[in-house]
Amino acid sequence: MTLIKSISGIRGTIGGAVGDNLTPVDAVKFASAYGSFLKIRHASKGNERLKVVIGRDARISGPMIHNLVMNTLVGLGIDVIDLGLSTTPTVEIAVPLEKADGGIILTASHNPKQWNALKLLNEKGEFLSGKEGELILEIAENEAFDFSDVDSLGEVIENNAYMDIHIDEVLELPLVDADLVKTKKYKVVVDGVNSSGGIIIPNLLEQMGVEVVKLYCEPNGHFPHNPEPLKEHLGDICKLVVEEKADFGIVVDPDVDRLAFISNDGEMFGEEYTLVAVADYVLSKTPGNTVSNMSSSRALRDITEKHGGTYQASAVGEVNVVELMKKTNAIIGGEGNGGIIYPSSHYGRDSMVGVALFLTYLANQDKTVAEIRASYPQYYMSKNKIELTPQIDVDNVLATLTEKYKSENITTIDGVKIDFPKEWVHLRKSNTEPIIRIYTEAPTQSEADVLAERFVKELKEIAGI
Repeated sequence: MTLIKSISGIRGTIGGAVGDNLTPVDAVKFASAYGSFLKIRHASKGNERLKVVIGRDARISGPMIHNLVMNTLVGLGIDVIDLGLSTTPTVEIAVPLEKADGGIILTASHNPKQWNALKLLNEKGEFLSGKEGELILEIAENEAFDFSDVDSLGEVIENNAYMDIHIDEVLELPLVDADLVKTKKYKVVVDGVNSSGGIIIPNLLEQMGVEVVKLYCEPNGHFPHNPEPLKEHLGDICKLVVEEKADFGIVVDPDVDRLAFISNDGEMFGEEYTLVAVADYVLSKTPGNTVSNMSSSRALRDITEKHGGTYQASAVGEVNVVELMKKTNAIIGGEGNGGIIYPSSHYGRDSMVGVALFLTYLANQDKTVAEIRASYPQYYMSKNKIELTPQIDVDNVLATLTEKYKSENITTIDGVKIDFPKEWVHLRKSNTEPIIRIYTEAPTQSEADVLAERFVKELKEIAGI
């Protein structure tokens, strides 16, 4: 079964049977449920037409799903602001700027090309809460839709300007100094994984006076490698950064909410350290608190405390990070997968914001990117997963592990996290794929790998795999 319904949205593979995959019928059904949810939520508007912003990444299935979703909303009497090819953070900033009632991003983020998804936003351009998501699933299940008559249909308004508007918004942030960056004459390689990042990232860099070397920046949806920006997928850009004698490399996922850097020596800066480096810069100018999720590196905690702030960890999921950031008045936060959330811009992971802040930070330092990376606390992670079958009782497996390690420092707000004195392991069921994720972190890579192997083996033994 590859149709996954969660707080991250509705996600599935294209083709196959209705209800088991993301078919055209499922796309219409869930768009109908979302539109119906908005009509309930904004019932006080009476006969005033609601407005929803829609954008998509460059996936091959994008235009098909895009048209289905837009016209479903039109059928519900909702106006659509169509951004066309866009990014997740671009749609997020467009929703409040358009005074819209919600937004939908059509993207399966880092998943391979056969996947697509509907990511759902509220009127602030932020992801819906778990409770709101459950209500939408309930509406979909009951097919409680009431479509508009012919005189009350919505309309589609195209607006292709928002990627440029997004760049302008980023360049206007007080901690972004494009003029300083221009004096450095940086050269940067960009891997846009043949999606919308291949347009918006080079445009931002060029406006900051950076020479851009493009790699896989044609937005045709044919991903040249697995689109999750992990080391094992990024051999081409690591090699090209060295060949071009570039100052560093930038990699984004298809919807441009995850950001990874390649150091000038062709080595991975480390997805986990994207947030650490940007937070180090932001906290040096505006001290305060930070938040990341439980699967993220301890290095953010160390950097936050260095600047006199307090660090807290949330459950995995952007909506959970944002909720805790608001509660703790965090200056910056995000996820260790390269997701930067900077409230001075908006409450959403945004690679554009991350790139501009990192470039400004680099321009203020008399160091190479590799030297900046070496200056941080050294932690190493191992990220593993186990494929799930319907026979596996995940809750029972995790409960058994919790009992086994009850004498350790355990957190169970999201799966099971076991904090040992010098290392940790986090085991949880994914929100976006039929897998159990096993993340570990330790002072050396070999220790992180050994810890991961140990827990993969224990999980399989308990699950009887």
